[in-house]
Amino acid sequence: MQVDELLKPFPIKEFHPFPRALLGPGSHEMIGPEALKLGFKKTLIMTSGLRGTDIVHKISESMKYHGIDTVIYDKVESNPKDYNSMDAVKLYQENSCDSFVSIGGGSSHDACKGARVSVAHDGRNVNEFEGFNKSENPKNPPHIAVSTTAGTGSETSWAYVITDTTTDPNNPHKYVAFDDASVTTLAIDDPVLYFDCPIDFTAQCGFDVLAHASEPYVSRLNFEPSLGNAIRAIELTAQNLREAVWNGQDLPGREGMMYAQYIAAQAFNSGGLGIIHSISHAVSAFYDTHHGLNNAIALPRVWAFNMPVAYKRFARIAEAMGVDTTHMTDVQAAEAALAASIRLLRDVGIPEKFTDVTQDSYSKNRLGQGPTKFYENEKTITGNDADVDRITNHVLGDACTPGNPKECTFTTVRPVVDHCLNGDLDDLLS
Repeated sequence: MQVDELLKPFPIKEFHPFPRALLGPGSHEMIGPEALKLGFKKTLIMTSGLRGTDIVHKISESMKYHGIDTVIYDKVESNPKDYNSMDAVKLYQENSCDSFVSIGGGSSHDACKGARVSVAHDGRNVNEFEGFNKSENPKNPPHIAVSTTAGTGSETSWAYVITDTTTDPNNPHKYVAFDDASVTTLAIDDPVLYFDCPIDFTAQCGFDVLAHASEPYVSRLNFEPSLGNAIRAIELTAQNLREAVWNGQDLPGREGMMYAQYIAAQAFNSGGLGIIHSISHAVSAFYDTHHGLNNAIALPRVWAFNMPVAYKRFARIAEAMGVDTTHMTDVQAAEAALAASIRLLRDVGIPEKFTDVTQDSYSKNRLGQGPTKFYENEKTITGNDADVDRITNHVLGDACTPGNPKECTFTTVRPVVDHCLNGDLDDLLS
């Protein structure tokens, strides 16, 4: 059954598995012994290349030192495409590999999880596994995920996100696959690896964390085991993101965001997401913009949209973000949470609406560079009526939408999307 079918009739809620993890400074140096212990003999390393760093080389050499052969696939793109997973599958099979390592952020981990599921099914196309637990073989090749950003949570969650490039080029499709079989074997989160993360990328990944934490906290799933991690991740993000962005060599700031992103993912892993993520998936499907950037722009609008059905939860979010809510009503405190999110967005220098995003506005920009005719034709985000309509329709079909606390229809969601594209954030505060 799909999530939207399960939400309505059944009180039973499912707690999804986490992998074992190593967290903290220096943990990436344990990959050689850990891979050896897991029985790795010939490993496919999947990464975006991490240009300007020696992270991939160091990890590969560590594995070789421990007698493990490595093959490197370094062409994973932002918003990973189906062909990234399938090209890796081909390389894996041609080289008789027996294991995977992904190095990077969510794109590397997600493409790798998709490749693993495909390998476990004799190379079937990754797009066949869109949806909930569509894989039939629970035994995937072992996988160590090494994170170099504080944002994704993919290294510890049961979800992966892929852009399907085989659909109508004028109506591209980005989907979430939720699959217990895709959970990694070992997660490694080392804040030292975050030091090379660019300023804007750090900020955008940080808002991915805030979205991961806030959505399960107000989700209609209302999953008790997720709420503690969710609110703590919000608190950690509010305390550490500014320092991580503007003083990237600050270890406490980087380590704080490492824990924030890790436990935020554990919160949404069973507590669900909502239309912050659905809007983000839709915009990146059409424009290939960065997932964290999309979440940042969508988050204040979606908070404002959802507050009327969750004032008490948003009031608690305000406290976690450092607001003194003494003598405030729940409504006033919820509005203060919204103001705090906008203050944080501005403090870390993120564009305030999608039509502000240009080819030069952030370091990981791919506007106009994607694989289909649609990307080539759309080097700017237009924000016109057709743009709003197609993004809204994509949102309504997204697997994250059923978890949103407020009911979503075309009529209710379209104004939210329109405001994300064209609206002024100050309008939300008036």
